[in-house]
Amino acid sequence: MSKIAGNEIRPGTLIEHNGGLWIAMKTQAVKPGKGGAYNQVELKNIINGTKLNERFRSDASVDEIYLEKKDYQFLFATDDMLTFMDIETYEQIELQRDFVGEQAQFLQDGMKVLVQTYEGKPIGIQIPAHVTLTVTEADPVLRGGTAAPSYKGAVLENGLKIQVPPFIEAGSKIVVSTEDGSYVRRAEM
Repeated sequence: MSKIAGNEIRPGTLIEHNGGLWIAMKTQAVKPGKGGAYNQVELKNIINGTKLNERFRSDASVDEIYLEKKDYQFLFATDDMLTFMDIETYEQIELQRDFVGEQAQFLQDGMKVLVQTYEGKPIGIQIPAHVTLTVTEADPVLRGGTAAPSYKGAVLENGLKIQVPPFIEAGSKIVVSTEDGSYVRRAEM
């Protein structure tokens, strides 16, 4: 941990404050007419998600936290547990499906993910920005409805329902954004 001044906190900075781990979401430098300047910071607890607004003066110091990031490989899911393997040591860890959140639906066997840990405890996971999935069902194209670009409904192999362009058929492989589950492009064959 290193100490930083209160006015050096920027969005994305991870700090230890009041015994918890917090990430700065928004910051605003405030210079009132009377009194000293301060940094108004909106913090979010990375463990439980609670939010906090805090003022940090430039003479106040806080501990900046650095997370350890390691590559893991997704192995399999059982009920509400997801199993990952450390690529270097082959150690396996299990994480709750709720911990991974909605991105768990995009996990594929053998997928490489980045697990963020603090003092050996996992606190975050990053999966690739895009995944390739197969379309299992695609709605028929409605012809002559409009000259504007139109989309149709489709169901993917993981059960996700999304909107795709009319030329996508069942059996097609497409690239999907893991951030919002939207269609990106047709996958290269």
